[in-house]
Amino acid sequence: MNNDIPVQTLGGQGEVMAHAVDACVHCGFCLPACPTYALLGDEMDSPRGRIVLMKEVLEGGLPLLDAAPHLDRCLGCQACVTACPSGVPYGELITAFRGWSEPQRQRSPLDRAKRAAILKILPAPKVFSVAARLGQFAKPLAPALPAALRSPLDLLPESVPAMQPSAPFTPARGVRRGRVAFLVGCAQQALTPNFNAATLRVLSRNGIEVVIPDGQGCCGAAALHTGARDEALKLVRANLNAFNPDDFDAILSNAAGCGAGLKEYPMVLHGESDEARAQAFAAKVMDISEYLGGLLAGGTLEPTLPARRPLKVAYHDACHLAHAQGVRAQPRDLLRAIPGVTVLEVPEGDLCCGSAGTYNLEQPELAAQLGVRKARNILSTTPDLIASGNIGCHTQIQSHVRRQGDRAPVMHTIEILDLAYRGNCEGGWRMVDG
Repeated sequence: MNNDIPVQTLGGQGEVMAHAVDACVHCGFCLPACPTYALLGDEMDSPRGRIVLMKEVLEGGLPLLDAAPHLDRCLGCQACVTACPSGVPYGELITAFRGWSEPQRQRSPLDRAKRAAILKILPAPKVFSVAARLGQFAKPLAPALPAALRSPLDLLPESVPAMQPSAPFTPARGVRRGRVAFLVGCAQQALTPNFNAATLRVLSRNGIEVVIPDGQGCCGAAALHTGARDEALKLVRANLNAFNPDDFDAILSNAAGCGAGLKEYPMVLHGESDEARAQAFAAKVMDISEYLGGLLAGGTLEPTLPARRPLKVAYHDACHLAHAQGVRAQPRDLLRAIPGVTVLEVPEGDLCCGSAGTYNLEQPELAAQLGVRKARNILSTTPDLIASGNIGCHTQIQSHVRRQGDRAPVMHTIEILDLAYRGNCEGGWRMVDG
């Protein structure tokens, strides 16, 4: 799509945006893949429509205020990237555009306060844990509260577990076969600490030495995708300083959103002095399922114990794993490698669950519609277990599955693999054996 975007005044991020707009041929293959287009049926709430809106704003032909409502409704799920035959990097475009446009936005005091709170609480696990525990007391009041306060309370789990600090070093069991660095994440340390504990156990059991580098922090995805570019840059550079990719076989994440965020570092720093460092860093980033899937494919993954009874596991594709990182087969392969496990495919599996980072906090009505739709599709498969690879999806799906009266456990893929390794140890498969 031809454009007159003034790249010379926008720097590296201008080049990113202009390249994405150039790549779009306006074919419309993205429309049926877009969750908001599926819900609203409005061309301006589709990727193709949003590309036109962003182009017009950047060229100065359309006020940002007119385009903003449609752009704010974008989940950033990147399903359109998978569907696009022209390879339009839509995720890079919407992320760069939000970083450029946010300083120009005129938001209400309540909206500014809510966004500031999100960006202060989410990246701070200890603060998040305290906030979540306090939220438990306010949860019964949720129906009487305004939507801005009700939505985060609705997403809280039934109980908030105690945090489990991860050791800075986990040795390999037996012969050491690899050495990796691990990003521990933010929200999951507070809400689902077993994600990390299970990750460390499974890696160690497979002869992988795990280092949690000091000085690491939030991946920066939440700040980046909400337009808080300056805050995101601080987090990005802190992680580049904390992780030395030359010291490790891989840099692992067990949260799809975080892994995708880490892989965006070269785009974030395009045209800046740190770009080469970001490229070396991103080249080593892998999702935990991608890394373990490589061991499985190579015949070096330790075999698990069988499930105590046949188990049907509905696997949910997290958008930032399937679409942003292209990791689809490996989680399924890992689950199928457990004797007695059958992997169920979810209808409309490519459709976002509505979590999308902070989307279910900022666009609760649309997120809820997608959450209900996702939960119904998952439950239509009558699973014993529900598996995913992202903390946001886990929280969103668990919330909506419970609202529909179903008690099927929602677990991370790595937790299921961990249970299969441990058998009856510490409860083992009894956790999912009724």
